[in-house]
Amino acid sequence: MNEIDDTTGSGARSRRGVLKAAVAGAGAVAAVGVGGSVARADERRCAAPVFVLVHGAGGNSYGWAPVVAELALRGHKAVAVDLPGHGRGAYYPVSYQTPQDLEALRTEPSPLGKVTLDDFAEHVVGVVRRASRLGAVVLVGQSMGGVTLNAVANRVPELISHLVYASAFCATGHTSAAQLMSTPEGSTSALLRLDRVETPPGLGVNRANWRSGDPAFFAAAKEALAADWPDAAVRALIATLEPDESAAIGTADSRGLPEKWGRVPRTFLRFTQDRAIPLALQDLMIREADAATPRNRFRVRSLAAPHVGPRDAAVWADELELAAGSCR
Repeated sequence: MNEIDDTTGSGARSRRGVLKAAVAGAGAVAAVGVGGSVARADERRCAAPVFVLVHGAGGNSYGWAPVVAELALRGHKAVAVDLPGHGRGAYYPVSYQTPQDLEALRTEPSPLGKVTLDDFAEHVVGVVRRASRLGAVVLVGQSMGGVTLNAVANRVPELISHLVYASAFCATGHTSAAQLMSTPEGSTSALLRLDRVETPPGLGVNRANWRSGDPAFFAAAKEALAADWPDAAVRALIATLEPDESAAIGTADSRGLPEKWGRVPRTFLRFTQDRAIPLALQDLMIREADAATPRNRFRVRSLAAPHVGPRDAAVWADELELAAGSCR
């Protein structure tokens, strides 16, 4: 690992000055397209940041709302992305509604069954293109959002100032998130103990019944996502999650290409209390990524946080400011 800087999760407010010093006098940033010169891309990396936030499986932009608000109140530009089939475009099976039809829920088709990683990447590339006209893009992904980060960085590395993986999948030595989860390091994941709706392979979706009233399901979800949160906070979190995710995302080849993705400076937010992506698996991804690009290693920050990250949005903002301030 290039650097491990353990924090307590309380968030030192003095960090807020780090970014201001790093970007002082940056001024307005000219739009730079795909054909922009290396010099202009380097200039953009030292400009005022624009944070683009990507959610994980079954999530949506709402999950980033507290972080976006905190960044905005600190004077930053930030946008949370709804990936295709999520957020306002989400699909909720009729059988998922109350009263639920659990038998029909196993077989009801979903439009997410046709969504691919290319769809995710194309959508986020469009957001990054627009954001890059406003400043230096800091692209952030949580959990399965890291798969999209790799795909986007493989396409438009010249438009991204920094990549931030918040306990997120980053495949380099292994081909996919699914393959990473099948390693010994992933074998202790609490996600493997979370009951999923058994859908036929042809449906093309991974489906979770977040509205289940089964206490065992709630206990497993809490362990996987936020074991140290109060039950009420976990219920509020689960209420924002969506039942369907494209099965193609986790199995797609999402390796970061050294000549593309590997050119972009990157940070890994290492969540030490994560039971969904165990610490050993996070460390494996960091090692493999660093081996792929030894001259551009992960900057590593360790936070005492569960899979969904710190509850305090200020801690998130502190870390993202630090990542944006590590301009090269």
